[in-house]
Amino acid sequence: MTDARPPRTRRWWLAAAVVGLGTVAVVADRQQWTRVEPDLVPVSDRADAVLVEKAARRLTLLREGRVLATYPVSLGFAPVGQKAREGDGRTPEGLYAIAYRNPRSVAYLSLKVSYPTPEQAAVAAAEGREPGGDIMIHGLLNGFSWFGPLHRFVDWTNGCVGVTNGEMVDIYARVDVGTPVEIRP
Repeated sequence: MTDARPPRTRRWWLAAAVVGLGTVAVVADRQQWTRVEPDLVPVSDRADAVLVEKAARRLTLLREGRVLATYPVSLGFAPVGQKAREGDGRTPEGLYAIAYRNPRSVAYLSLKVSYPTPEQAAVAAAEGREPGGDIMIHGLLNGFSWFGPLHRFVDWTNGCVGVTNGEMVDIYARVDVGTPVEIRP
């Protein structure tokens, strides 16, 4: 049996369905509209180091060598190896620090990682390339919190370290500016 409706009607229904699904996604993603910057927890509960293990897809918060919390992560879309240039999709490796906290980023909360180091920037300049630089630890992109833990099935960032929004609230409250960050292969 064939559909007797003219093609224009089918297109209208398809457009209405797409708009409806988009509306549901935005309504379901209220976090982006009601975002409140979490306060830092007391110093005794804050991380004094952040460890990212790329191969294990894991971020660990440490205090005096003791594990405070561990989170599964997604990385850049081409995560193997050291970040070489802007747009290569790699998550950098090395020793860095949290440069600043951003409660209003394009993803749900973010902590800026101090990549590139002055040495990495100098090497890139000598080779005539841009090293990249907006490396963050962040939640899901605004409007996509409904993905939740499903985001972990694929490395989707541009070189950042991605976690769920709920995990990001916890990390954001436990990590202050200046906290050392080690990213291992």
